[in-house]
Amino acid sequence: MTRPSLPLVPDAVTRFSGPPFSQLPLAPATLANLAQLGYLAMTPIQAASLPIALAGHDLIAQAKTGTGKTAAFALVLLANLKASNSGVQTLVLCPTRELADQVTHEIRRLARAEENIKVLTLCGGTPLRPQLASLQHGAHVVVGTPGRVLDHLARGNLELDALNTLVLDEADRMLDMGFFGDIESVARACPTTRQTLLFSATYPEGIAKLSRQFLREPKEVKLLEQHAPTKIRQVFYQVDERERLESVARLLAHYRPVSTLAFCNTRQQCRDLLALLQERGFVALALHGELEQVERDQVLVQFGNRSCSVLVATDVAARGLDIAQLEAVINVDVTPDPEVHIHRIGRTGRVDEKGWALSLASRQEMACVGRIEAAQGTPFEWQRLSELGAVGREPLVPPMVTLQIQGGRREKIRAGDVLGALTATAGFSAALVGKINVNEFSTYVAVDRQIAGLALQKLSAGKVKGKAVKVRRLGASAR
Repeated sequence: MTRPSLPLVPDAVTRFSGPPFSQLPLAPATLANLAQLGYLAMTPIQAASLPIALAGHDLIAQAKTGTGKTAAFALVLLANLKASNSGVQTLVLCPTRELADQVTHEIRRLARAEENIKVLTLCGGTPLRPQLASLQHGAHVVVGTPGRVLDHLARGNLELDALNTLVLDEADRMLDMGFFGDIESVARACPTTRQTLLFSATYPEGIAKLSRQFLREPKEVKLLEQHAPTKIRQVFYQVDERERLESVARLLAHYRPVSTLAFCNTRQQCRDLLALLQERGFVALALHGELEQVERDQVLVQFGNRSCSVLVATDVAARGLDIAQLEAVINVDVTPDPEVHIHRIGRTGRVDEKGWALSLASRQEMACVGRIEAAQGTPFEWQRLSELGAVGREPLVPPMVTLQIQGGRREKIRAGDVLGALTATAGFSAALVGKINVNEFSTYVAVDRQIAGLALQKLSAGKVKGKAVKVRRLGASAR
């Protein structure tokens, strides 16, 4: 069966046709750094929110994930920041550690125009002591989850006297996860004269409550545009309940996406689908609340660097993920909430890429489908499962394999050290090396599947940063 054609365009933020960043009152060094990073024109949320926020107003901005909102608030907090003041001047609250890590990375990139800007991540699932040591050395920007930030405040580790900007990112999901009380306590610990920026994909009642309590005459920006139909192709399939999970395997075999995020409504459905896919030979992993933080990190690293074909997840577990070049989203179960459906399918078709949004619906779910269709304002395309080709003879395997190196930032390992060990020392082409993620205690490197065994052997026998290291191949890449 020929794989349905869906060309992908490389990720390129420069392709937006919005107004240039040069229209904003930003420092010349910041504009030069933006140009170097490829940020030449603003996305709609950036164009709508940046002039307001840079003028000093509190802001409520509603826009779907993947629209450039991180840069929208990062440029504001950097404009408010004084590098000579070593106190914490900005606090960014995020619902998950994964989102906090992404936000930290983006702020650091955008802050390259300034010297010695320190950005610190404070999240649960990691020891307190290293975070305390980092705080004692000073930080201009703190990005963290509400619970861990509140913990440091309660222990007297975190001082917010110098704070001028508070950012609530993915505020709706923080409320869904029960963080209202923690957000309330953190906000009360901040100076009342601060600027507050609230970003959210949806606008539940809790957002209005937060606004009334902690924002001062906020301006509102709401961008509720639908995903461009030319970027995301939605196809629905009617399915009998007993055939639902098997149908997911048929969709994967027919469309053959390199990277797929499969949404289930329950944890049990996640577990059942994962077992079926692994039994069918797919390199699949699951993301749910029962995972330890280290396990969760490893799942996300493998999926993000394309060494896992399918990630099965619930909406709560997948919130805040921003995976580049995600070819397909499969709605294993139909969500009863139209906004959640739009949020799900928006994970694919990012920037100039295209993507598939494939949904399985039983007779009992047709009322939910009708509500989603009415919310989107266009009729859905329906196809028959019987028209899909039989499960392909060639296995669907991811292009990369993830290797874990014991040692990370604590040992002062950098991505360049690992790349050098694989290229200059081991002799592999840089084109065969993918993403390199350096964490506190571990480093993960994606390598082309064809060289995985030899790369493992050479790294184990060689050295990284002048020292011998222990290396292993992560489990999802076992095939």
